[in-house]
Amino acid sequence: MPDFKPCIVVPVYNHEHAIGTVLEGLLRHEVPVILVDDGSCASCAAVLDALASQHGERVALERLPRNQGKGVAVLSGFRRAGQLGYSHAVQIDADGQHQTADVPKFLEQAAAHPAAVVSGYPIYDESVPKARLYGRYATHIWVWINTLSFEIKDSMCGFRVYPVAAVNALAARQAIGSRMNFDTDIIVRLFWAGLRVVNVATRVSYPVDGVSHFRVWRDNVLITRMHTVLFFGMLPRIPKLLARKWRAQ
Repeated sequence: MPDFKPCIVVPVYNHEHAIGTVLEGLLRHEVPVILVDDGSCASCAAVLDALASQHGERVALERLPRNQGKGVAVLSGFRRAGQLGYSHAVQIDADGQHQTADVPKFLEQAAAHPAAVVSGYPIYDESVPKARLYGRYATHIWVWINTLSFEIKDSMCGFRVYPVAAVNALAARQAIGSRMNFDTDIIVRLFWAGLRVVNVATRVSYPVDGVSHFRVWRDNVLITRMHTVLFFGMLPRIPKLLARKWRAQ
């Protein structure tokens, strides 16, 4: 694909102990990286400054003045990616739970399906918290309802490749979940906009630095509200979604 120009976007919030290893693994693939500092503490900000300085043009650093959540950080990275002329962006978390060695197979699928979202389908090891593992299934069920499709195997995985222009266009017209509701909200809305989803299996472990920013009450409230909004947004789309399903069959 002549105009396939990927980059990698990594939202970072106080992962100073993991981000160096994650970045080292990503840079092995010779793809530029955009680090987005989501209002991290001074020690993490210093680590990010040092990494950006060390790697020169291979690493760009975007900095938010205060912590605003993963969704805001990722979308800030995507706006920067658009300004720099990248066609696609790999989104990957900063805590080391994802396998950076899998980046080439994600990019291979993105190059083969440039108009699609390439979404990670997690294969967990023994480190996954059981409550979070089982809790994901409630979200999976709601996503299947809200898309009238099983095309999205996992809507919560933070390892994906997106077409940059499609994401920036969506974000310009639609508010998207700013925190732990981001990954599910954006993939459902992109599906509604007509994008296909290509699922790629990838191993996931929890996490190398022991830092989790999931806040049980706050994030569960946000996720519940998101599912409610998506459900009522799905209702007027039923004819279009069913027609899409029939065409695919």
